[in-house]
Order: sequence, then structure tokens, then C-alpha cells
Amino acid sequence: MSRTTVLRAAALAAALIAALLAGPAAGQASAAACAHANTPASSLSASSASAAVRCLVNAQRGARSLARLTPSGRLRAAAVAHSRDMVRRRYFDHVSPGGSTPMRRARQAGFPGPTLGEAIGWGTFGLATPAGMVRLFMNSTPHRHVLMHPRVREIGVGIALGTPSDPRASGAVYTIEVGRR
Repeated sequence: MSRTTVLRAAALAAALIAALLAGPAAGQASAAACAHANTPASSLSASSASAAVRCLVNAQRGARSLARLTPSGRLRAAAVAHSRDMVRRRYFDHVSPGGSTPMRRARQAGFPGPTLGEAIGWGTFGLATPAGMVRLFMNSTPHRHVLMHPRVREIGVGIALGTPSDPRASGAVYTIEVGRR
């Protein structure tokens, strides 16, 4: 792993610890309203896990009087491909080892919008659930900023089983792409 990747992994680990220490986040009550929010990704279909993440993100946006995000198949394709790539090639970064960026991946998937943001995370056990991952994102200032940006209108969620450190591990890698056409 590169020094940058190790530093980003350390930053994510710090965010994970902060999320765990913070306990139930303000939006935890909304997790009960989102089907499968507390179910490990490994026990869900891709569409159920993705729907749970979208529901949780939209609950957080609603609590802030922000517009709901609508699903985008193109952003979903970019997100799924990136999550799978991180597990398969054992890295964790917004930029792939080959240099692919979030904007490039979205464009390759056919997303035409000018505004794009990406949130990535991975976890095991409780953090491998949609609720655990969204809680992690909401406790991370950069991730929260991306997901709560008032200009974005569409969302794509990609989840790959495994972790960047071990593709066979019981965990999941989440990528959320948001944008606006």
C-alpha cells in the first residue's frame, strides 16, 4: 500500500472509532423506518442493501430540510464497479491504482452531471450494515458534506462483500456516488 493509502486508512479508522464512541447518531430512529438497515450486507440482496442506504441517507437529508436523492442507475454502476475493484485489487482510495477518479468512473458509466461527490467506507460486523456505514459517514465531516450537499439530486450505491485487506473477510465495502444532471 502507498503511504497515501495508509494515511487515508488511518483517517478512516479514526472516523470509525469516533462513530463507535458517539453511540447512536441523531438519525438512529430513522434506521427503524428503513427496511434492512441493521442487517449485514452479506445477508441482503444488492438491491435491498442499496435501498436501505438510500433510505438512511434520505432520512438524514430530510432532517436537514434537504431534497431527497433519487436513484441513478449510472451512478450505481460506477459505485458498484469501484467497490468491487477496491476489494478485488486490495486498495482503499477514491483514486484507483490505475488513476481512475470518481468523475471519470461516473462519466464512463454514462452520468452526464456536473456535480459529483463520492463517499467510500468499509467495515466488518456492525459497520458492515447499511445503518453502521451511514452512521460512519454522518460522523465524518467530509463524507457528511458530500452526502448532505444541497446541490446533489441523484445517488448510486455500490456494495461489495469482503474488505480491501482480505477479499474473503466477513465485511463490506460501500461506495456512494452523488450527483446532479
